[in-house]
Amino acid sequence: MQHPRPLNGRRVIELGTMLAAPFASHILSQLGAEVIKVEPPRGDPTRSLVRGGPSGTFIAYSHGKKSVCIDLSKPEGRTAFQKLLATADVLVHNLAPKAARKLGVTPEICKEINPDLIYCHIRGYAEGPQENDLASNPVAEASSGVMEGNRTNGRPSRLGPSYHDQFAGAYAVIGVLSSLLQKNAGNEVSPVEVGLYEIGLHVAARDLVGVQLKTQLLGKPEREPHGEFSMPGYGAYQTSDERWIYLLMLTDAHWLKFCTAMSLPQANDEHLATLRNRKKAREQVEDIVKQAVAACSYDEVVAKLSAAGVGFTEVLPLERVLEPEQARQPGKLRDVGLRGLEFEVPEFPCVTKNTAAIETLSPPELGEHTLEVLESAGLSAEECQAMLEADAVVAAQPDSFPWAPVREKAKADA
Repeated sequence: MQHPRPLNGRRVIELGTMLAAPFASHILSQLGAEVIKVEPPRGDPTRSLVRGGPSGTFIAYSHGKKSVCIDLSKPEGRTAFQKLLATADVLVHNLAPKAARKLGVTPEICKEINPDLIYCHIRGYAEGPQENDLASNPVAEASSGVMEGNRTNGRPSRLGPSYHDQFAGAYAVIGVLSSLLQKNAGNEVSPVEVGLYEIGLHVAARDLVGVQLKTQLLGKPEREPHGEFSMPGYGAYQTSDERWIYLLMLTDAHWLKFCTAMSLPQANDEHLATLRNRKKAREQVEDIVKQAVAACSYDEVVAKLSAAGVGFTEVLPLERVLEPEQARQPGKLRDVGLRGLEFEVPEFPCVTKNTAAIETLSPPELGEHTLEVLESAGLSAEECQAMLEADAVVAAQPDSFPWAPVREKAKADA
């Protein structure tokens, strides 16, 4: 039996590229909304990042959506978009402020077209002196202290995954859901504006407050050590068979369990019994843990730690992340196909316990649903044809990227 999802019957227009807005609308889709992905004639850039074809970003976060291809720079395209907007409950976009004004995608214009529309804009900076400046995921990392603490050969570096973009998408969903609740209560709803910079500040609040705390207590801005470095024995260690295991060594009880499990004499060492003393003897503790783990194979360490109730996990490469039984429980992965290729895509968690039974659409071809959706928005077949002839909209392009030759070459090389 399928359970109705919270946003069933809602239509969301996504006007976004790369990650922040598409990630937000992906979550809304998983919550049951119909998501219309409006793309320019060249498509979302994530359609062409891997050998001329879609990237993992597109496949993972665009399944379940419909693609409508519209050229908003043309008057006819603008008309088509406005017709579509009039049928929507929500608009989510991450256009630059200048581009939003140029294309007529501002809160004021959208409200004239659809007074009931919930308008959500994910932008670089929210209101303030930099509100028209551009920002990206690395900019949020750099300006919020994250990058300064993550260095490669001494040089501040981005984390790798674009987590701040995804944070922004999640915050946007919170704003949209809050607006829906306000609207249902009969209250006036204001536009939802999410700044990537402000998201970075909020996510970093713990560390930013920690620096202020130390400054007031110690008279200088001494910061907390980053991550596991603040707790000896909390981190990744290599086993004798060259696998990595990550240990959770947060408390004195954890330390005692670890030492007991590994039959270490330090289990009876009162000097190292407290975290405060272990921090003072950081190098000694790190060496104890490193040698204890390195003396055993991964399976041996796992057997000992599991029996003692010590927290740990293996540090997995991406190609093995979906192997554990925990990841393969019903409802946690979804089969998604694209052009004969099959993918296991992690499911949005905690929607219902019956998500495995909920169908999805394959990641759409560029413009796959253009005519279907525009006609459902009230445009006649003749109007749609005129827009096609004016290149204001584009219909399905099933051969928009050349994966087939790449796959054949890969088979031949194998």
